[in-house]
Amino acid sequence: MRKLHTDIVIVGGGIAGLWLLNSLTKQGYDVIILEACSIGGGQSVRSQGIIHGGIKYALNGVLSQASAAIRDMPLRWQKCLAGTGELDLRGVTQLSDAHYLWSQRSLGAKITSFFAKKAMSGRVSSVDKADYPAVFAHPEFRGNLYKLNEIVVDVPSLMAKLALGFQARILNIDTSTGTWNRDLNGNISSFESSQQQLQISAQHFIFAAGEGNGAILDALKIASPKMQLRPLHMVMLTHRTNLPIYAHCIGTSSKPLTTVTHHINMDGSFTWYFGGDIAETGVDRDRAAQIAQAQRLFSKILPWVTLKDPQWSTLRVNRAEPKQSSLSRPDAAFVQSEQNYSICWPTKLALTPDLSDQVLASLVKQQLTAKYKLTTEDLQGLVHPEVAATIWSTQCNTTR
Repeated sequence: MRKLHTDIVIVGGGIAGLWLLNSLTKQGYDVIILEACSIGGGQSVRSQGIIHGGIKYALNGVLSQASAAIRDMPLRWQKCLAGTGELDLRGVTQLSDAHYLWSQRSLGAKITSFFAKKAMSGRVSSVDKADYPAVFAHPEFRGNLYKLNEIVVDVPSLMAKLALGFQARILNIDTSTGTWNRDLNGNISSFESSQQQLQISAQHFIFAAGEGNGAILDALKIASPKMQLRPLHMVMLTHRTNLPIYAHCIGTSSKPLTTVTHHINMDGSFTWYFGGDIAETGVDRDRAAQIAQAQRLFSKILPWVTLKDPQWSTLRVNRAEPKQSSLSRPDAAFVQSEQNYSICWPTKLALTPDLSDQVLASLVKQQLTAKYKLTTEDLQGLVHPEVAATIWSTQCNTTR
């Protein structure tokens, strides 16, 4: 059996795993990723790409712990996109330099906007009508519009950038088909892939496989932490009208009615991707009912918009997170380190740098020093995954 020895093995080739690969390599560690399918093909490619700053978590006027934990993330990401941050993300497609928040023409919605603005002073600004994005520059729009200090990135281009130069170190290996070995002290000594006749040992193992962490925890008989899945039923509206929208639509509750992002497809079409409350409440609706609900919502909140050749489809997504009471949303990125392994969930795309900070702090605490250096010859002949295709480009079931 072929044997590889490295400093750190990351299981999971989504954005969290890729960010860790870059960060840990910069610290001098020898690192490889094990990815079962495609790079970012799980939860990452299903993301809307919003680098949240916490505004959507403070619509009731209260600065919650979730809002505080994420407030500095947009600036941190912006520095990386400019090439001046901890990672050089120059070349990643930035879909929008801001996200917006709009309310319908109702007293309740305006009150929600008012309190959100007061609570998020410095992170929300009013927009002059002359500066309205085209989608809101219509006489029928009578609500409130605010500009948020949030950006939107194209997730496939982000994944491609993070994988650039590391392709040889991202191995197409499904850990659910192999065997984990532990020593008498409970440390993980190695992983064996019977399919590829490969044994991989490391000083430290990092599990950042999203929903795949559940099977790993079971295989290793790790009782804590436990994983929870928060299902979503996202909606996609593909059309031929270039009318960008990156915004939360709010009503009277503390959750956005929907969060919409605009994506460009290779065939020249565009897709509006709907998340927010409609995705959360739509879990129990079938595809047809969810599309019908989305069409009613669309007519209510954007009645002045007409899109050319609209086609509707839906996508079910599971958000994997550390288990919380009542399946509530975690407030921050999660890292739990035990012995020579760490279990991670970023919980939100924007919090990926924070997750990396926590992992690095844990390794420093353990005084883990670089020991190995895999060569090109060591990695020769191994199979490497491709970057996942954009989700809305692969959907085939549509409704006009």
